[in-house]
Amino acid sequence: MTIDELLQPFQRFGVHLGLERIERLLADLENPHHRVPIVHVTGTNGKGSVCAYLSSVLTEAGYKVGRYISPHLIDWTERISINGENIETAELENILQEIGAKIDPSRESPTQFEVITAAAWWYFARENVDIAVMEVGLGGRLDATNVCPNPLVSVITSISREHWQNLGPTLADIAREKAGILKRDCPAAIGPLPEPARTTIEERSNLLGCPTVRVQPAERIGDNLARYAGIEYPLALAGDFQLINSAIAIATLSILREKGWRITDDAIYRGMEKTRWLGRLQRVNWGDREILIDGAHNPAAAFGLRQYVDRFGKSIAWVMGMLSTKDHDEIFQALLRDGDSLYLVPVPDHSSADPEKLADLARSIGPSLDTVETFPDLRAGLEKAIEREPGRSIVLCGSLYLVGHFLGNFLEGE
Repeated sequence: MTIDELLQPFQRFGVHLGLERIERLLADLENPHHRVPIVHVTGTNGKGSVCAYLSSVLTEAGYKVGRYISPHLIDWTERISINGENIETAELENILQEIGAKIDPSRESPTQFEVITAAAWWYFARENVDIAVMEVGLGGRLDATNVCPNPLVSVITSISREHWQNLGPTLADIAREKAGILKRDCPAAIGPLPEPARTTIEERSNLLGCPTVRVQPAERIGDNLARYAGIEYPLALAGDFQLINSAIAIATLSILREKGWRITDDAIYRGMEKTRWLGRLQRVNWGDREILIDGAHNPAAAFGLRQYVDRFGKSIAWVMGMLSTKDHDEIFQALLRDGDSLYLVPVPDHSSADPEKLADLARSIGPSLDTVETFPDLRAGLEKAIEREPGRSIVLCGSLYLVGHFLGNFLEGE
């Protein structure tokens, strides 16, 4: 059976936060998570970049490093890697079969995310990784990754209003859920946060006695160099927000150093230089045009993308699709400017927002757009943008799933 076939029976349970099912499943697997030292990372934006930095540097420092991320862009194996190498497809299939055999059908079934998370724990424990960098899937407190009582470092990168349907309507509500990864007496690295999220996180960290580093953005000292806490390093990932993400990674590595982990300045430099993060401000060539691709799936990420493209000094041709659950108006307000063009497409195989409704919304919220059109699929939208926009930069964004569809179906084999 394929990975999709093995995971499909659990997909119907959707988002169902809670720790009882994952803890029971891990107990049936003899608690592999108890054998894996971890850095635990949550945040609305930036957590994937921070995980990429950390795993790259720790690999350069000579450690065997597991990394667990979500979602994947092209293939399930992206979620589970050791030293930058994704788990083999056959290996993951075997693990999922073994896990499936241990699930008691008479009890409440784990969710798809819980099953793949259990697979990561089992793989990392079996492979005897020195450390695992674990990215939270949703929130923190009730996320399936939140089963370790003593992480080496807990990291909160940022907090803005996303997934409020599951985490609560206010920033304070969302912050309380993300603060759930903080553990008593375990150190934390916290990025810049808005009020009242900052107050909520501080109250929780003080209550638990967490030694906390409150991270500020790094200093840019060249086109591709930055400095934080006296450490200079390359910025391999694009965007001004990487000054924050990279600083959070450096602060986390400094905490690990204080705990006795051997991480030299040279390993930091080489690891930061080698960091790659698929589908985030990534330039690709398709046909005879360069396209910038980025998820930009929430208002904060959209604002960061707009900051980045502003340096082009010209209007943008946006090719966009969004999920139905996203804050469409805020994302449009962050991205769109007078003179831009907008080509709207559905996000395949997911709960996509209706492109026609998005078009009506885009026309109503403000800027004088040169073009607003809808298309039945991504290929049609991209081809029309390339045909009509010889003088504009083309940016594909709005959903990580849409970016993944592009990378997996448009670029592979070319």
